[in-house]
Amino acid sequence: MRIAMVAALAATVAGCVTSPVDYAASLSQQDPKWATPQCQQARMAASDYAAREKEHPGWGFGVLLGPYSLGLEAAIKEHEQKQRKLFAREVHLQCSSLPLPKKLESDPRDAIANQTKYP
Repeated sequence: MRIAMVAALAATVAGCVTSPVDYAASLSQQDPKWATPQCQQARMAASDYAAREKEHPGWGFGVLLGPYSLGLEAAIKEHEQKQRKLFAREVHLQCSSLPLPKKLESDPRDAIANQTKYP
């Protein structure tokens, strides 16, 4: 049990994606796309997501509910990582003329669309 918890935590930490707000701040404000309404909207959506993400209880809440909720918490964290990547990708596409970085190239929505469907 302890090994599984450590492995899940290590996998979560290893897959961390930069906050979309921090990623937007790292982009060049000199880029012509930076001042566009689409970029402002993408930055606003990323900011709203960051605020919502801070509202939920996190890992401590799962520990209070018992060992069976740790799997649920790990799934929630994985979903949050995918959402962060999706928001950072959207911010980059709307606010930067540079090509997408390698870490943002794959769209998490593609993985969902390509899943095997069973009858």
